[in-house]
Amino acid sequence: MSVASDIEKIKVQEAELVFPAFDEATAFEIGSALRARALAENWPIIVDIRLWDRALFYCALPGSTGSNTDWARRKINAVKMFLKSTYRMVLEQDREDKTFPARFGLSPSDYVLAGGGFPIRVKGAGVIGVIAVSGLPERQDHGIIVDALCNHLGRDSASMALAAAS
Repeated sequence: MSVASDIEKIKVQEAELVFPAFDEATAFEIGSALRARALAENWPIIVDIRLWDRALFYCALPGSTGSNTDWARRKINAVKMFLKSTYRMVLEQDREDKTFPARFGLSPSDYVLAGGGFPIRVKGAGVIGVIAVSGLPERQDHGIIVDALCNHLGRDSASMALAAAS
């Protein structure tokens, strides 16, 4: 596993995990699948799925906190600004402080470099929203979203997964 190979794999994930359409029912199915897995694994996460103009699904699992909600909000803002996965941005920016460089002019109170935000891309429409998870290590937040999207879209999650961290 290298940073460069992870970035390339995430670009593939973003390009291939595309919906033919996305609506409230789709958000509920994916959100419910993430919730069920989190309950089974005893993960203290929140799941927030939204279009740019409104929330479609939200849940907070036991052990999650208001801080997780705020981290998700800042991840959502980053996806909306750059239209790509937050974990990809983490790897591309390589910043210990989890803030965007000053040249972007983005307040740390509203934007964060932390994995767990993934763009909702619809064929013919582009990025229309975001799925955010917060509460696990950022690579894992990213990975469980990718797994859920693969399952929903009928893709092989093993071939889309990032290599195991070393």
